[in-house]
Amino acid sequence: MHPSADTTNRVIFWGATGQARVLREALAYVGTYPVALFDIRDIPSPFEGVPLFVGEDGFRAWRDGLSGQDRILACVAIGGMHGIDRLERQRWLEDRGFPPLTVVHPRAFLATDARVGSGCQLLAMSAVASDAVLGDATIVNTSASVDHGGRLGDGVHIAPGARLAGEVRVDDYAFIGTGAVVLPGLRIGKGAVIGAGAVVTHDVPDGATVIGTPARQMPRSPSHF
Repeated sequence: MHPSADTTNRVIFWGATGQARVLREALAYVGTYPVALFDIRDIPSPFEGVPLFVGEDGFRAWRDGLSGQDRILACVAIGGMHGIDRLERQRWLEDRGFPPLTVVHPRAFLATDARVGSGCQLLAMSAVASDAVLGDATIVNTSASVDHGGRLGDGVHIAPGARLAGEVRVDDYAFIGTGAVVLPGLRIGKGAVIGAGAVVTHDVPDGATVIGTPARQMPRSPSHF
């Protein structure tokens, strides 16, 4: 079983903007609050009384100042189309003794036979249906849904209000934009981007970007996928 919000009340966030605010709200229901924030930018802490440290140097300074052996978990609050960054940072923190926290908002639906990887984030009004499988560091955002038999890889982000019909496969790091719809049984390739509001009626290749209704592929740009 992956660590989840009912197993601890001490957590750190890497990332201190919009995704951090959403995660804090989700965790507050179970009395879990961040004790420290980390970001690559020197910005004000968004949460009163919670210190923010800059970058890996700031993390090391904070960690070196810890006392005691209490277990502290980690949430990577990096949303958008940054699935690789989210997954890599999660693994970096875990290697340093801060296991990932899996967040399931109390107003999300998670089927009893669904399987959810480490560090996933299921936010308010989201739904993950029967026999779905989510990889590590995957986000199912506000009011988004993954229907029966969905298969999502690592670092995937299903943006607010997006809908995946049954048996859809979404490979690592893909991003499904706000309000998009993916029809049953399709494959969304590794690193693909589905534009907001798109209706996907055919498989999408690795690294492709599609937009519109029905979705059409945009010209390719160089990619490392």
